[in-house]
Amino acid sequence: MMSNRWILGWMMVLTVALQPCWVDAFVPADPGQVIETLPARGSHWLELRGLRRQVAAQPQALAPVLQLARRYIELGRAEADPRYFGYAEAALQPWLARQAADPEVLMLQATLLQNRHEFAPALALLERALALRPRLAQAWLTRAAILEVQGDYAAAGRSCLPLAKTAAALVGAVCIDSVISLTGQGDAAYRQLQQALANSNEASATDRQWAFTTLAEIAERNGDLAAAERHYRQALASADANGYLLAAYADFLLDRQCYAEVVELLAEHTRADPLLLRLALAERHLPQAPAAAHTDALQARFAALRMRGDNRHQADEARFLLHLRNQASAAFELAQANWQIQREPRDARILLEAALAAGKSRTELRPVLDFLARTGLQDSRLQPLIAQFGGEGV
Repeated sequence: MMSNRWILGWMMVLTVALQPCWVDAFVPADPGQVIETLPARGSHWLELRGLRRQVAAQPQALAPVLQLARRYIELGRAEADPRYFGYAEAALQPWLARQAADPEVLMLQATLLQNRHEFAPALALLERALALRPRLAQAWLTRAAILEVQGDYAAAGRSCLPLAKTAAALVGAVCIDSVISLTGQGDAAYRQLQQALANSNEASATDRQWAFTTLAEIAERNGDLAAAERHYRQALASADANGYLLAAYADFLLDRQCYAEVVELLAEHTRADPLLLRLALAERHLPQAPAAAHTDALQARFAALRMRGDNRHQADEARFLLHLRNQASAAFELAQANWQIQREPRDARILLEAALAAGKSRTELRPVLDFLARTGLQDSRLQPLIAQFGGEGV
């Protein structure tokens, strides 16, 4: 089960408006320079080959297609490899084209759109799926995740409620406690989720990992760093770490200035742009680390994303521009555009940091400050930033 964070409302960002803050594409001076090394044929190759053969042998059967698509999505999340999501979409495409698409096909396609941050069409597909099958738990969970990232906490909470009857108890608890933790009830959410986890010894390893990750994030926002550290380590020990968990724990370690630990954590996970960014942020503080090479690789990747019209990593690119390129104004423009799409605490943080570095006024930050005040979000990492704009903190 993936954490409910990779999502947000869809809003077009005008190309002309953002052109001044784009960095140039990285072109290596040496044509022999290695920019990225693709992984060798992995341990899942035989498994996937078998699933693909089942699909080919039964072209009119939906079950093998669903199994293959789900496995691709699982691997894409676990290995932070976007190619698997493309494979999943290709497998689903013929079934999406049918006049009466199956609810699970619609739900899986919505998951793929969610991964691309195309949240409006993802929500539309989920509505279609739930109209056909109201007890489709994963559809409710994905809907809740998207609405949470958009900052619509009331609607997200309502999407969590059906999970009490359609999903495992721990899944429903993580969903609702994650939402209420962002509405000024962090302490209560933490206690409730702790109790739910203690009562869920039969839960799957991935669901327990999701619960531990959520506990860690709530504890971190509450300012209980010892508990956050403990829960992150419990999450890492529960199952193979996915890209989201690695990024969240890396951010925790970066804030603690544990740069060598970040390098150890992420050294073998450089394919995913968010993880490579955090690796480069740590390496700049360490002697003899290949920070420059990784920074150049990030510049090339962000340029490639823009060429494809892909804006899913605007917050990460804003961090890149602010902390690795010292381009505060450009970082602020990207962080502002990102805020129109997603409104998680991390999105507020990069917007506030970039605004401070670029010398922006409180008036220019009113949308984010008003949102934080209206929702009652409590986050110890945001309080000192808000205070610098003359606010009372959250």
